[in-house]
Amino acid sequence: MISQTTVKQIAAIHDLSGLGRTSLSVVIPILSVMGIKVCPLPTAVLSSHSRYEGYHFVDLTDHMQSVIDHWIKLNVSFDAIYSGFLGSYLQIDIVRDMIDAFSSENQLVVIDPVLGDNGKMYGPISIEMVSEMRSLIQKADIITPNLTEAFLLLDEPFHSNISENNIKEYLLRLSDMGPDMVVITGFQEDSSMSKFSVIAYNKNDSRFWKVPIDYIPADFPGTGDCFTSVLTGALLQGDSLPIALDRAVHFISCGVRATLGYKYDQNQGILLERILNRLNFPIPVGSYEVF
Repeated sequence: MISQTTVKQIAAIHDLSGLGRTSLSVVIPILSVMGIKVCPLPTAVLSSHSRYEGYHFVDLTDHMQSVIDHWIKLNVSFDAIYSGFLGSYLQIDIVRDMIDAFSSENQLVVIDPVLGDNGKMYGPISIEMVSEMRSLIQKADIITPNLTEAFLLLDEPFHSNISENNIKEYLLRLSDMGPDMVVITGFQEDSSMSKFSVIAYNKNDSRFWKVPIDYIPADFPGTGDCFTSVLTGALLQGDSLPIALDRAVHFISCGVRATLGYKYDQNQGILLERILNRLNFPIPVGSYEVF
């Protein structure tokens, strides 16, 4: 048996991109700085993330089960299982079975349903992936779709002009699909593009939460991976959902501000190396609100 220590351990099921601060390139350092041991299970290897044209993509579907089987033989246990970008819809069954195989009391299952953004699916994503993802989130304790992904999961046409009542309805409908906690990022509160929020619902206490975001005119890939990683780490550290949301939102805001002043290829992602130490700062007074 692989001996366990007081350090919590998480299985991170994500792709690995050689260029750009996304997926495992940010998941591992963020969770490590937060005191959590990461056991990566790569779903694909890419020369760069998909915003760069002509990227090389290696699908690791045929290798994932062998890794999982070895972990089972070693009697490994996980405090959390956290999935992100999947290289093929065929990986959904593998991840679903893995969650069952390693299930344990008080384990946290986090699924970031990486499907698209800005009203469109990502280049490697298929309709089959969207359909299968609806079944996978049934296994989750918490999901973190952006607005585009929320609409895809709900099989609704994308639109950005949404009322507070609408977003609450979407949160409830997604929660009814399985997860206890649903977090939707990028909720636009008015048509001026000046007010955005992260909105969440916790089925365990039937409460809605909101964390406002200052609009900054920048678009860095990988911020969703960073957000969900900080959120997951904070929950494993024992934070409540609103505090975890608050920490994740302000970490991303700090990262964008730390990066924006440079003449810089935004496709590289935020300058994570400059802000990682902030994850160990004392928790500031929260800006979350009951929604």
